[in-house]
Amino acid sequence: MGELETTARMVNNYFDGIPVTGIHKLLFFIIMGAYFFEQLDNWNFGFIAPAIAQSWNLQMTDIATIVFWYFVAMTTGGFLGGVISDFIGRRKTFLGAILVFSIASVVTGFTNNFVVFTIFRALTGFGVFCLMVTSQAYIAEMAPAESRGKWQGRVAAVGFCAVPVVAFLCRIIVPMSPEAWRIILYVGGIGLIGFFVGLKYLKESPRWLVSHGRIAEAEEIMRFLTHKNINLSEASKKVETKIKVSEVLVGMFTKRYIVRTLLLILLFITITPAGFLFTTWTTQLIKMKGFSVADSLTATTIISIGVPVGCYLASLVSDLGGRKIPLMVIGILCGLGGLTFAYMDGLTGLTAAGFTLSVFNLAVNFILFSYTAESYPTRMRNTATGFHNGLARLSVSASQPLIPIIHQSYGFAGVFNSVGILYLIPVIPLLIWGMRTGGKSLEEIE
Repeated sequence: MGELETTARMVNNYFDGIPVTGIHKLLFFIIMGAYFFEQLDNWNFGFIAPAIAQSWNLQMTDIATIVFWYFVAMTTGGFLGGVISDFIGRRKTFLGAILVFSIASVVTGFTNNFVVFTIFRALTGFGVFCLMVTSQAYIAEMAPAESRGKWQGRVAAVGFCAVPVVAFLCRIIVPMSPEAWRIILYVGGIGLIGFFVGLKYLKESPRWLVSHGRIAEAEEIMRFLTHKNINLSEASKKVETKIKVSEVLVGMFTKRYIVRTLLLILLFITITPAGFLFTTWTTQLIKMKGFSVADSLTATTIISIGVPVGCYLASLVSDLGGRKIPLMVIGILCGLGGLTFAYMDGLTGLTAAGFTLSVFNLAVNFILFSYTAESYPTRMRNTATGFHNGLARLSVSASQPLIPIIHQSYGFAGVFNSVGILYLIPVIPLLIWGMRTGGKSLEEIE
């Protein structure tokens, strides 16, 4: 039987309908590791911000400035990451992004200059989101249609275990001394391990290769990963002519794609700012309610355990209801969670409500990532995904100067009421105009 699988030519639509082999799973494990290192660098500032503010005597507006430029750079990483990976490949872009965010994190740990810190923190954001955008398209293209959502969720669930890990490290290390927060930034450099592992074992996406006319290479990778001699000649006939980035951006607003594009824009500019406001500012805002740095870190360490739990929840429900239904239901739960968190005063209540919101927040975000990657054809998938995710991060940047203002005028409750409302805004439009993408071939969705 093994000999037959390696010699017989099998016409197939890439990985659809084929069991995921051990060597194929290795690719997902590599992405899990990269996600882990990426999220160490992505989340660490939210936990160490109170310690940095205390060490450098920073104001709330200074923290907002760092976060603002971080998300501006993430926006750039989202746009350019999508464009670059559509031209030079998913693999090269993925590895380059790891180098950028790992090295930049170490530099922020060494500097004593606010401007230098802000610049290299921004470069960390560029690398982090360049990798995330590339990963979304890569997983969508490398997984069978029937289990795309499962692999998106499982990869994220393992990778996002970095969040409680970095929270725990911060709880132990940061109170040790006024400058101990630097150690957390040095730890961000271990992403270089993922770079060297990926350099040796990561394979290029066969769909990307076929879209660039490199069918023989794609078939060789398919044979290596599936242990089957797959003929991609039929799949290659479905590839449309490569188009310029400008044509992709214009194409997203043509009659064929306009409804899904506008809906995705609405989803990203509401859900993403809400989620990042919660994850980035919670430690600082809990401290400003009168709790100590240690108590604030204790609460957010427990809250952060909800991150991998939320990713795992996404893996369980993402493929149900064509992706649309779980996205809508969990979005409602996020909104209710934000409104509940807003009115908690005691540390126990804040921790419990924050944990629940953390679970739902990550679940809705990773279902949205799958939904976006499935909404456009291969020739424009990563550029379009980068556009939406970049626009989302731009909306986060734009919201940062408003947070100190809202907090000053309406306090803790005002900030998190805003979070709850943002989650709820896109629910009705999603119900009316959202399309079902889960469980379908990527080519069928086109």
